[in-house]
Amino acid sequence: MATSVEAEVPTNTGTSAPGDSTERRPAPRYGLAVVVIALVTGLLAGYAGGWLTPTLTRPGEGSPEVGFARDMSAHHAQAVEMGLIAFRNATDPDTQQIGIDIAAAQQGEIGTMQTWLRFWGVAASGSQAPMAWMPDGAEAMRDRGNLMPGMATPEQMAALRAATGPQVDLLFIQLMRDHHLGGIHMADAIIDMTDDPEVIKVATTMKNTQQTELANFDTLEKRLTS
Repeated sequence: MATSVEAEVPTNTGTSAPGDSTERRPAPRYGLAVVVIALVTGLLAGYAGGWLTPTLTRPGEGSPEVGFARDMSAHHAQAVEMGLIAFRNATDPDTQQIGIDIAAAQQGEIGTMQTWLRFWGVAASGSQAPMAWMPDGAEAMRDRGNLMPGMATPEQMAALRAATGPQVDLLFIQLMRDHHLGGIHMADAIIDMTDDPEVIKVATTMKNTQQTELANFDTLEKRLTS
């Protein structure tokens, strides 16, 4: 799980290009310490939320709930890394803001899901294959069965890390859009399969948040390419 920040945010004045009538917010100017605090706070909030509102059932090894918590934690971990890359390297302040928002929020959800696993008395990882908890899980896997739905390939992640200038913004939007679509597919599946109200609540929040962000991606991409 990549949660470290290795570089300061590039300077960005956030000014509009000639003829651009869209008001642009100033670039966020968080320092390293503030970003680390935001991520740690999100993670601790997730842990606290998981303990304060424990699930009513205790799903066991091989259950859909355990499989979802493990797989979505790994899925979220890549989104955290992608969000931090966008925050550090994107040229547009809105892209930077979306990046840090996604990183902080999904880090918190990882904390919640890891708390569930401890409360249920199961390990954070298991021998079950990724996505085995879903009826169509094997078919949903990508990259010769190595990647869960929507996840970027190692080559795509390398390209995002190496990107510079506006390419960072557009590649981040493209990859995170696919990532969210895969996450929504997984959230829909567990909502249909579980009767645990806390799992349903958290999965529904994930789905709704990511659907909103998909709309924001479309708006941002249109502005960046206009």
